[in-house]
Amino acid sequence: MSSGTPDGSPDRTTVRAVDELADLLRPAVRHTRRRLPEVVAGLAVLAALVSVLALVGAWIDDRAIAANPAVAQAEVLDGSSFARTLVRFTVANGEAVVPELGVYYPRGLEVGQTVAVEYDVTNPDHVRVAGRSVLDGVLPLLLMTVGSWVVLVPLAVWLRRRRDRVSPPV
Repeated sequence: MSSGTPDGSPDRTTVRAVDELADLLRPAVRHTRRRLPEVVAGLAVLAALVSVLALVGAWIDDRAIAANPAVAQAEVLDGSSFARTLVRFTVANGEAVVPELGVYYPRGLEVGQTVAVEYDVTNPDHVRVAGRSVLDGVLPLLLMTVGSWVVLVPLAVWLRRRRDRVSPPV
């Protein structure tokens, strides 16, 4: 089944369908374009919110480890990625544990390295590199948030001014 005429040009049905689709989408595109400054500002706020939630989550995990602490030597495993660093360590009862989500605060660890870790006795999946805490994550998240605001806020202001020049607010 071909959609077109023998000479290769689109038939009327195809052209009409495309025109109807364009007419249907045009108001949504116009509305989205008009709200673009608010969307960009919302992304800046979302970046800040995600950073705050990440710090709160790390703080909660640190509190859980501090409430029931134990220390072990862990080996950094192959199969680690940017998203997680896998470690294997032995808990007090002799069981070997490889936390599914990896170790918290893994910066600088390399495969095969042995590192001291602190873990929650009641839940050994909560494990962090010994001596590290939520404070180690504050600077990177702060830099990410500030960086996103440095880019997104001026962009939102520029888009708003451009929109207001084209169609002044009522």
